[in-house]
Amino acid sequence: MKNPLLTVVAALVLSACATTPAADDPVLIKLADLERRLQGIERVVQNQSLVKLTQQVNATERRGDEMQGRVEELEYRSESALDRQRQLYGDLDTRMQELEASVQAQNATSSRTQTQGQFPVPSGSARDNYQAAFELLKEQNYGPAASAFEQFLATFPDSELADNAQYWLAEAHYVTQQFDLALSEFEVVIGSFPESRKVPDALLKIGYCNYELERWEDARESLTRVQAQYAESTAARLAGQRIQRMDEEGV
Repeated sequence: MKNPLLTVVAALVLSACATTPAADDPVLIKLADLERRLQGIERVVQNQSLVKLTQQVNATERRGDEMQGRVEELEYRSESALDRQRQLYGDLDTRMQELEASVQAQNATSSRTQTQGQFPVPSGSARDNYQAAFELLKEQNYGPAASAFEQFLATFPDSELADNAQYWLAEAHYVTQQFDLALSEFEVVIGSFPESRKVPDALLKIGYCNYELERWEDARESLTRVQAQYAESTAARLAGQRIQRMDEEGV
């Protein structure tokens, strides 16, 4: 059996709810307040997330700027090092050119002096001047040496050293790779001094000159002649080595 009092209270509550406007309803007011507070908290949280994200972006940008600065510094240092190397190589090249020009000028001066008829030992004997010319050759002053031997041969054509002087004159041209000129001077040794001990060596060098000039048949003919006529000489052994080389090269 229902309680009459509870029934009356429930009816009053329902009647009150039905007659109370929504704007004045305390429950709705409370809910609206909670909603506003919740939205405020969400905005704070969102703002804090945005701040952190902004800070992270800024930090990343700063690190990127630092890395860019380091890269630019390394590039500058590298370019500076390359510039210093280029400058060093340029200075070295300039100094080498100046030195080469100075040496060439000295050789040209010495050559002109020799050609004008001045001996290495102006007041010396034939042997003194031959020895002086030979010393120039040993010191690798090939231009002055050649001029000195030419002057020696012009002044002392009947000297017992003339055959040697002719051979070393040809040799001075050979070592400077003037093979045509050397070839003609070696041929003078054979033609003018057929009994000289320098003939086997001169004939060998004729073969060498023809080899350098790619005159293969002439080279082989001279080298074979050395082997045939001077079989026991050092020149014959060297001739055989050059012939073997030519065989291997197929020339």
